[in-house]
Amino acid sequence: MRLILASTSPARLATLRAVGIDPVAIAPLVDEDAAVAAAGPLTAAEMVQLLARLKAEAVLDPAVCGAAGFAPADLDGFILGGDSAFELDGTVFGKPHEPAVARERWLAQRGRSGVLHSGHWLIDHRGGELRGAVGRASSAIVHFADDIEETEIDAYIATGEPLKVAGAFTIDSKGAGFIDRIEGDPHTVVGLSVPLVRKLVHELGGRWTELWNR
Repeated sequence: MRLILASTSPARLATLRAVGIDPVAIAPLVDEDAAVAAAGPLTAAEMVQLLARLKAEAVLDPAVCGAAGFAPADLDGFILGGDSAFELDGTVFGKPHEPAVARERWLAQRGRSGVLHSGHWLIDHRGGELRGAVGRASSAIVHFADDIEETEIDAYIATGEPLKVAGAFTIDSKGAGFIDRIEGDPHTVVGLSVPLVRKLVHELGGRWTELWNR
């Protein structure tokens, strides 16, 4: 049984491959800023859940899946969309994109704790037909080290890694050394809660083990 990943995130792809699933990845091409603006006020969990759903649904658009060489009927299996955001003091942060923005965030969050929210939306498209969909967000508390020097922050930003991820940090790459501990599922912080995805598969009547490629 195939899993279609509605994401271009290397971390989500690596996480799935690490647990034995080699998905077909399709870029969902969702205008995230426009979607959030149109939705009105949202909590962090509501926002990531909205975007996860829109991304999963987007790959069923003939133009989107066609760009990846598929027709909607070819997408036989489960379609998974995901999105993440970091919340600190009630403010929600996505990807910083710019070095100056990433530096400002790191100076604010070192020695403190925030919450990483990851949304998940799973569409049952077995047989190339829409059969149902379920989704939930998961959250984990991230505790940052209090002895991070500014030279370390600058060196980390210079790698480019924090510019492309929610909250400007990772736990599965260079940023791992700056995090003291995680409360909750560590996979949530990577951007995809493996235990939650398994539960969603089961809710749709599927078997987690059937997604394994090896």
